[in-house]
Amino acid sequence: MLSLTHDLVFFDLEATGLNIVQDRICQIALIKLFADGRPPEELEMRINPLKRISAEATAVHGMTNEDLKDEPTFADVAQQIFDFIGDADLGGYNSNRYDVPLLQEEFYRAGLFLDTSSRRLIDAQQIFYRMEPRTLSAALKYYAGREMENAHDALADVRATVDVFRGQMDMYAGREFIDDEGQVSHPFENMDAVSDFCKDDRFLDATRRLKKGPDGRPQFNFGKYNGQPVEEVFAKDPSYLNWILSKDFSMEVKSLVQAIENHRRGK
Repeated sequence: MLSLTHDLVFFDLEATGLNIVQDRICQIALIKLFADGRPPEELEMRINPLKRISAEATAVHGMTNEDLKDEPTFADVAQQIFDFIGDADLGGYNSNRYDVPLLQEEFYRAGLFLDTSSRRLIDAQQIFYRMEPRTLSAALKYYAGREMENAHDALADVRATVDVFRGQMDMYAGREFIDDEGQVSHPFENMDAVSDFCKDDRFLDATRRLKKGPDGRPQFNFGKYNGQPVEEVFAKDPSYLNWILSKDFSMEVKSLVQAIENHRRGK
């Protein structure tokens, strides 16, 4: 039984490629589930990405630049999407690593900030992969008892994800989970527990550029300082912060490293 204490928006994106920083959204579909029991609301639109769609992406979702040349840009519809989401929690399928950060980047460029620090992030893929490792099509058949149709159409995919999540909540209600270290949890008691279950606490950002060290301090997870604490790197090589801020890292990474440096300097 799906019991919400806060509105929850599931969404899915189709894009020009898989690079969170460099690629752009071609299609977005959202379904808003209301905590007060109102019927869900849907919003779906195709978007002119103003960027070449890779052949690999077209092979997946079928859209070309010619198909989208008369559609609105993301800047044209950003406020409408932002208002639709409101202060709701966010959910999707592989959304914590892809859809959420990609949408955040698009909002940043449109002058809007999608704050996730106070939202619960629900990733049906994380639940599925940890409980029943398979694909979205298999998940839909397993949890909802129906076949996948129109795969890689954003609205079809997000509808399937909602059905998968409802099925997961029904199937795992009351179930406990035992992790690799033998720790027992009850991840399906409420939405806070579900959100915690979807987290990957090893990393501090969606692109996995920053990770937690053994002592809990942030470390770099790339480049020449891989595995070294961020604060210590900035202390010995102050120019490295400016290098990160000038390169194609996500806004989340840039914000995190700037905050770490500000803390180091006592600001």
